Amino acid sequence: MNVLAISGSLRAESYNTGLARAAARLAPEGVVVELYDGLGTLPLYDQDLDEGEGETPASVLELRGRIEAADAILIVTPEYNGSIPGVLKNAIDWASARHRGSSLRNKTVAIAGVTTGQYGAIWAQQDLRKVLGISGARVIAGDLPVSRANHVFDESGSLADPFVAERLREHVVALVAEAAPLAIAV
Repeated sequence: MNVLAISGSLRAESYNTGLARAAARLAPEGVVVELYDGLGTLPLYDQDLDEGEGETPASVLELRGRIEAADAILIVTPEYNGSIPGVLKNAIDWASARHRGSSLRNKTVAIAGVTTGQYGAIWAQQDLRKVLGISGARVIAGDLPVSRANHVFDESGSLADPFVAERLREHVVALVAEAAPLAIAV
């Protein structure tokens, strides 16, 4: 099973990207978690660009192709001003453009969020759940808020907290369990 992990952060030292990388290490046997790292290459969503024949940017086509090829998706988001970052929303807008059919339609998705504060991006995860639902995704039950990231990750940016690691492993297992029947049916 192939899981595409998308971090909603562009920061090189992002804790959210660190959590996505940790998911790849903690995934069950037979599950490959690949990190999508093209978020910063996507232009701002423009329906005129998308509807013109042959004009859709290559970075957008890559994003859509990666989503469509994945059996499931893990999205890890920071929280900016109580919601999801604009770059993540932009990627979802490109992936779910209604005039062409959403790449996210019926795609099984798990969400998580990391912050240095005490709430673990819970508001961003709530907003992300809503946006993904509207785009046609099947968001699994349960979020994974990770708070106080500076105490959960080590100096190299690796997940160091065994309790959080176990919660992440269980979250990926739940995602795979939800996605498996659909992956077999395809």
